[in-house]
Amino acid sequence: MLKTCGKRFLLSIVGATFPCLVVLFVAQLQQRSQVEVVPNGREVGMRSLQSFENLAESHNTQEPHLSQPDPQQQASNPEQGKGFSAYFTKLTRERREAEKTESNPQPATEKPHMEDITPNDIFIAVKTTKKFHQARLELLLDTWISRNVQQTYIFTDGEDEELKKRIGSHAINTNCSAAHSRQALSCKMAVEYDKYIESGKKWFCHVDDDNYVNMRTLVKLLSNYPHTQDIYIGKPSLDRPIEATERLGDNLMRPVNFWFATGGAGFCISHGLALKMSPWASGGHFMNTAEKIRLPDDCTIGYIIESVLGVKLIRSNQFHSHLENLQQVPKSELHKQVTLSYGMFENKRNAIIMNGAFPVEEDPSRFKSVHCLLYPDTPWCPSYVV
Repeated sequence: MLKTCGKRFLLSIVGATFPCLVVLFVAQLQQRSQVEVVPNGREVGMRSLQSFENLAESHNTQEPHLSQPDPQQQASNPEQGKGFSAYFTKLTRERREAEKTESNPQPATEKPHMEDITPNDIFIAVKTTKKFHQARLELLLDTWISRNVQQTYIFTDGEDEELKKRIGSHAINTNCSAAHSRQALSCKMAVEYDKYIESGKKWFCHVDDDNYVNMRTLVKLLSNYPHTQDIYIGKPSLDRPIEATERLGDNLMRPVNFWFATGGAGFCISHGLALKMSPWASGGHFMNTAEKIRLPDDCTIGYIIESVLGVKLIRSNQFHSHLENLQQVPKSELHKQVTLSYGMFENKRNAIIMNGAFPVEEDPSRFKSVHCLLYPDTPWCPSYVV
């Protein structure tokens, strides 16, 4: 009886032990396979750690908490423990580097210029009339033109020997009417365009005799655009495209609408675009084109560029005319403006507000004060401005 029970007990122990040995043997094989894969399976290991980190974050913990591996397990599997620790260290280091980058962003790099240009690459046309030679033109000649005589051409409607003494052949009598009509204005613009084409310069810029031009800022602005491409830059005076009627001949007409840069603030056209305008602007063609829409010179420029050639106006808030409230231009931003103006706005004196070198009574346009701010070494500027 006892022998029979002993045999049965022994058989049960053997039967239970054998499956356990088989399970342990299979587990050992799988463990060795993982140890061999970890050092070479870097991507798999990193995914495992990332999955573990995501699991930790789902439990609202700020840092993933990894329990220390069993010392006995490390002793039996030294390679596995070493590989796991290395990847954890790498993950921590990469996270610290990422946090450092976020807290200390790199400074933004300035947009490189499209091309290097100088004031000599720019043709500045100033439109005026003889009756304003002293009232307006003298101020410009004493301020910004005095530093840019070689780049500036004055287009007027009468002979002036004193003006020729100051700027020589850059004083151009257009022989156009002195009236402020669209025909007279277009006549002067036609001469401006032809003279610019003759010059071969990279840029054509038009301003009026009540504009101050900051050549430094103008050069910086135009340097951002290639002069060989189609560039038309300025500031509209309207908040919507102008609507006009284009006369096609034989009593045929069609409506057109387009944006234009107001001549009162100034505008610039690249050489490449100016050449394309030639069929509608060169010689007497500009006057004919202006008659087709019966609008002034700056509107006709916009019509040729936007409506005929399909080139869009590039708007720039660095151009200013007397048609806007100039008191909104802050003194701290004056050096960034391309043009300034003065005149009347809503029946009030319209000029920039600044505590400059001269009182308002002596300098109502504020152009002298602006000039001394930009060029304090000018001989007639008060010494304390330097």
